Amino acid sequence: MAEPEALASGYRLAEAPRVAHDGAVWFTDALGGGVYRFADGEVETVLAKRKGVGGMALHTDGGAVLSGRDVVRLHPDGSSDQLMAAPDGVTGFNDLCATADGAILVGGLRFRPFAGEPPVPGSFWLLEARGAEPTEVATGIGWPNGCGATPGGTLYVCDYHGGSVHVIEDGEQGLFARTPNGEADGLALDRERGVWVALGSAGAIARFSPTGQLERTLDLPGRFVSSLAFGPDALYVTTAANDHFPGELLRLRAPVDGLVHHHATL
Repeated sequence: MAEPEALASGYRLAEAPRVAHDGAVWFTDALGGGVYRFADGEVETVLAKRKGVGGMALHTDGGAVLSGRDVVRLHPDGSSDQLMAAPDGVTGFNDLCATADGAILVGGLRFRPFAGEPPVPGSFWLLEARGAEPTEVATGIGWPNGCGATPGGTLYVCDYHGGSVHVIEDGEQGLFARTPNGEADGLALDRERGVWVALGSAGAIARFSPTGQLERTLDLPGRFVSSLAFGPDALYVTTAANDHFPGELLRLRAPVDGLVHHHATL
């Protein structure tokens, strides 16, 4: 595989890459704080201080929906408003994505992972309209992480602590796959219904077939691979800082025809 191109560097935990309709790539620094936008060779700070943004969905009207202590809508003018407060027992929200119809799928944590607390199983929630009660669609997820939705409505969610990917179809939750290294971070989908999962400290991305079989891996030696997103002609990858590399936004040639993450409408 060709050496990845570093588009942005110097972050603690780069996360949540998302590709906009204009080709710009948005991402976050979950530990260092901030939401960023890469376009035309430059990085713009969209939101400077918000920490804990492990997930993001771009919005059809501009701006984005962000995770953190709550789920908020960030408007193009920089203002924000709350879409979803944390349910009882939820310490915050991690990864987040939009579904094909613009709803929000988000993972709720029931422990503080970066405070050294042991994992307590959390859930994934689906918010389908402003002001609506969110629906708990996946439970027993040790460390809710990456998520994705097919155009047809199938949902995939990762349990980082369990190294597993779960699938939700017709309201039923089931185990889809287990990763080779026991970690399952960010997630993206391709047009052949393949599921791509960031393998964290393994320094790689795995591709699972539509039936959950491990088919291939892309290696990024020495890096902690936190998440990924397909653009029209590239694969964008975020990484966490470690002893070998800073946290980065990387660009690779797309190995397959990928699906760009859906945009939110809420």
